[in-house]
Amino acid sequence: MIWSLTADAAQFAASAESWLLRDPVRNTVMLTVLRGLRSGQFAEDPLFGWATGDDGTVVGAFCHTPPYPLTLGEVPPGAIAPLVRDLVEADRRLTAVRGPVSAVEAFATAWWRPESGRRAERLYLLDTLRPAPAPGKPRIAGPGDVDQAARWFREFEAEAHIERAVDVTPLVSARINREELVWWEDEGRPVSLAGVSAPISGMSRIGPVYTPLALRGRGYGSAVTHAVTRKALDDGATEVLLFTDLSNLTSNSIYQRLGYRPIADHATIHFA
Repeated sequence: MIWSLTADAAQFAASAESWLLRDPVRNTVMLTVLRGLRSGQFAEDPLFGWATGDDGTVVGAFCHTPPYPLTLGEVPPGAIAPLVRDLVEADRRLTAVRGPVSAVEAFATAWWRPESGRRAERLYLLDTLRPAPAPGKPRIAGPGDVDQAARWFREFEAEAHIERAVDVTPLVSARINREELVWWEDEGRPVSLAGVSAPISGMSRIGPVYTPLALRGRGYGSAVTHAVTRKALDDGATEVLLFTDLSNLTSNSIYQRLGYRPIADHATIHFA
């Protein structure tokens, strides 16, 4: 198998996007990254790649938009070693890799730096949305919410051990402009926040979902997740997804009660 690498998102899209769109559920992260790049996000030293088989057809892909981990799609086992070789030759610095467990573990075994830790994740797909009653009501975030939403994004990332060296404000502003962030408000004050991507080929993904520690245990997280899921469906999504941290038993049970079912296990492996 042969890998083609590029820093040009347009070139990557021309070569691999049609392959990604064949399975937007499995390729949700790369498709949403492509959308972000087209709106000016993730532009700091990106790298993309697609693998082709003997007949020249695409069989796998990855994207790397620092400071985020390198993201693997459904990559054939035989393509991992050539990818690692090409990345080493390109002197690519990686702090982590994420994707389907089998692909990520094969990559980490072949990578030259040792594993320093990992996060087990699960991808869920909505079956039938179920009610999540809680006091309050949803509101789509607007331009005046940027500062507070950015602060809550930073709190979410700190709690999830997501390292980011750049300011999150431009990302939050872009998502607010696309009406992708929703508050749950109780008595007129925000008590929980959730994001939802606008549909891509019928697929939308929920995330992040964050409730400040002092406000947890009151159903707000379930309510805001229900609200953004309902928004995705109303906006035309036929498949609604979300990732969970498997160590968080509460969130995994909440999403299943809302009508989500697990479809795949993923992992993020960090390097020393």
